[in-house]
Order: sequence, then structure tokens, then C-alpha cells
Amino acid sequence: MQPVRLSRRLILGARILTRPPLTSRPAVCSSQHQRRPWSQSVCLHDRGFAFPTEAREPASQDGHPTAQPIFESSTAAEPLKIHRYESGIIREDAIITPSSFITTANPDTAWHPAYLRDMCRCPRCRDPSSTQKTFQTTDIPRNIKARSVEVDEEGDTKITWDNDIPSFGPDHVSTFSVHFLHKHLTPKALRGARFEPPEPRLWSRKRITRELQTIKYEDYMKEDEALYRALLYLNMHGILLLKDVPESETAVEDIASRMGTLRDTFYGRTWDVKSVPEAKNVAYTQQCLGLHMDLLYMANPPGLQLLHCLKNTCEGGSSLFSDAFRAVSELHPKHVKQLTDTKIGYQYKNAGEYYYHEHTVIEPQSYRSKIWPDSRVLKHVNYSPPFQADHLSTAFHQSSTFPSLLKSLRKFADRVEDPDNLYEYKMQEGECVIFNNRRVLHGRKEFDATHGERWLKGAYVDTDVFMSRFRVLNEKYELKGIEILENYVDLDSGINPPAEPKKKKPINYGSPFKKKEKKGPIGKTYVDAIA
Repeated sequence: MQPVRLSRRLILGARILTRPPLTSRPAVCSSQHQRRPWSQSVCLHDRGFAFPTEAREPASQDGHPTAQPIFESSTAAEPLKIHRYESGIIREDAIITPSSFITTANPDTAWHPAYLRDMCRCPRCRDPSSTQKTFQTTDIPRNIKARSVEVDEEGDTKITWDNDIPSFGPDHVSTFSVHFLHKHLTPKALRGARFEPPEPRLWSRKRITRELQTIKYEDYMKEDEALYRALLYLNMHGILLLKDVPESETAVEDIASRMGTLRDTFYGRTWDVKSVPEAKNVAYTQQCLGLHMDLLYMANPPGLQLLHCLKNTCEGGSSLFSDAFRAVSELHPKHVKQLTDTKIGYQYKNAGEYYYHEHTVIEPQSYRSKIWPDSRVLKHVNYSPPFQADHLSTAFHQSSTFPSLLKSLRKFADRVEDPDNLYEYKMQEGECVIFNNRRVLHGRKEFDATHGERWLKGAYVDTDVFMSRFRVLNEKYELKGIEILENYVDLDSGINPPAEPKKKKPINYGSPFKKKEKKGPIGKTYVDAIA
């Protein structure tokens, strides 16, 4: 090691040891390295590139804020290091001149000019026909700033630019409404302005027997409001039944097409479920088919599955359904962690096809949930024992790590197969069941194919297709959706009147992503509402 390198490392180490904690570290002016009061620092936190008024008020000598904003202070010409919070760590990754920020009165906020320029929705920036951007974010010059900021009689903010994208010229004007600016003020506000589906309604056998919704085929096919109700129920319960479906081999394709484009797989756009000799899939036999989800050997399994009953005169053959989201809510947090962290392999290797992919059993999202407060909400559950690969996962080459996974899988299987969670229903001719393939497990009891016939016609629809149609219809029927959701709130109030807390500890562990449970299960109020 060279002496000069050693010297630099020692100096660097000394600086780190003498550096104040990040949470109390004042902003540093990069030109003179003078400490500045924390009230004068600018932090890119949950507001993205928008800065609240409080962050822009400098402190006087006695520590009280003054009326003079930081952008017009005597240090305004000095470049200020912008601190960005990422996972609790402050990164000093940008040097921005404070005077270049754009302030708006409603909302009273400072914006980075490049951020506002990127959001411009004028006809030159967004093609009126395709609604797509006509420029790249990276086209915005580093030194872009506002030449003028005006507010018209309607409250819209109009900005002309200096150092704009060269192809737009000096006459380009960006206009932002008050509603638009408020919508982009914080990530939370932006999520609220976008459509977010209601929380899933977890169900047991008793609850889904009472609440399973049925819609007539003719209404579903002809009335947009009926289609919207169907999609809303599918989002809530993950399962829906259509009645009076015509005895036609194309009916299931027509039903799926009301939502959008069908998912085409190596099984075809649609496929038959019936007992055949030398079947290439266990579903095409008369054997009992355990609870599972379809096509987990693919990277993106289909979101919805449709099964139209054309014939069902055999003895046996009842369909089985179980809400995997509810099962997860009943697991101990240590099992949830195991099933969230460990991937399991699934494969299909038959008839000239070879698919393989690994998924975790529990797949959470990052945003918060009302069902599991202060935790990640479930995105998908992936569970399909019939299609597990001959080796569960590449992570288990050491046998010592396998028992913990096996124990968690057994606990999960116990919950989804519990009679209180298992819904059994024998489909009748002229019915079509639609269910969420990433949430609801399905299976089938054995049937006798020697007497009678059992014939279902199936199809798949991707989650993105389903959500696209749901968002479009929600813009028109949102009030109807709110009315339906309020009815469920009233229903819960009637079924579960206030009562003294039970002494017996419920099995539901509430937030499955909590590391410790201190005073019993979290989310008991929600658990008590589950019938």
C-alpha cells in the first residue's frame, strides 16, 4: 500500500468519525463549507421534487424563522447541496441553485423546474391523438429555469422557460391547473388522484356462501353497469358466478372479451376441461385435483381464470375454492417471513413444452394496507403443488435449510384446506365461474366419468387487462361502487354488533409482516368482522 493512499484513508476515516449524525446534520454550502441551520436545508423526502413552505424559511440568530424565504437570501447565489432521503440515508447527489426553484401560491410550494417541465401536458409535449410524450425526460437541459410565472383568472399557473428543450423554442408555455399541482404535491396525493381498487374482502366458507355474487349473462354482456359490478365483486372477493350462460363453445370467449384481450397460451385461447385418455395435464383426468393456481411455471401467470360449465352430469366433481389471502392473514409472522423470502420452482415439461419459473408463496406490495396496518399488502399468492418442480428451489441444496420451509408450507396448507376456509360448489350447466388466479386457490373432487359427462370450457385474462377495464368503468360508475361498498359496511355492522372482547385468542395474526407481536394480534377489529 502506498503511503499517500494510507494518508487519504486515515483522513477520510477521521472525517467520518467527527461527522454529526445524519438525522441532525445541517446542510453544508458547497462553496465555503459553512454550517447552515437545519431549518434552511432542503430535503427531497415524501414530497418528491416539491418543497413545503416550512423547509424554505431560514432561521434568524435566535432560531426563529424569518419572513424572508431562503431562495431570496444573501446566500441565494451559492449552490446548495440538496439532500435526498433514501431508506433513511441522506444522499448528497445534486447541486442546485436555490433561486432556480419555482414557487407557487396554491399550493404554497417550491418545485424543481425540470420536474414541472417534464409534467407539461400541452399539445406540443403530449400528442393529442396518442396522448404520449413527444420528448424524453433526459432531453430537458440541466440549466432550465423559469423566465416568467403567471397566474391567470382561473388560477392556472403559466410558465415560460429559459434554456428549454431546443426543439420547442422560446414561445413554449406550460400551463398547470391548481388541481393538477395539488395532485402531484406528494406521492400520497398522487395515489389518491389515481384509481386504486378497494381493499380485498377476505372470506371464509361461511362468508362466501352468504356473499358470493351472481350476475345474469345477458346483463353482463349488454350493460356496462353490470360489468362494472362484476369487476368490483371480483376485486373484493376474487370470485364471481355468471348465470344463464348459453350452451355454446364460444360463450367463455365472449365473456372474457368483455373485459379485454384474452391471454393466449400453449393451451390455446380457450381450452376444454374434461377427462381424456393419456392426459397431458392432471386437470384432464377424473382424479381429485388438489388446491392450486394455474401456470405458475410462467414468469407472469394469468390474473383471472374463467370456467364455463357446458356439461356436468357425472357423480362427484364438485369444485373447491379457498381464499389464500385469508390463509396468509392467519399465519404466524415467522411462517409469513419464510414464505415471503423463499422461492419455489414450478415447471411444465410435456408434449414438446418446457416451462420453468420460481415464485415466493407470498408476494407482497410496498404500499400500506388497511387490512394489515403499517405493513405491506399482499400482491399475489403463488401455490401450485401439482406443478412443483422436482427440486423445490435452487436455494435448498443444503438439506439443513429445508425443514423450516416444509414447516411453513404445512401451516399454509392447513389454513387453505381448513373446512372453515374451503368453499365447495358443484357447477351447474349454464354457469361460468370467474376467479382471481393470483389469490383464490381452486381444485376439484374426483368424479365418475363412466356415468354422465363433465365438460368445462376455460379461458384466461391478464391482470392488466382486467384493471384497465375496471379503471375505465370506474370513471363512469364510481358512485355506484361507493354505494356497494357502503352496503358491505352496513352488512358487517348488522352481522357483527359490538360485543365484549372475547377471552379466547383468535388465530388471525393481523399484520403478517410484523416482526414482533407484543399485546396479542394486530388488526383484531378486522378479524372479528370475518365470519
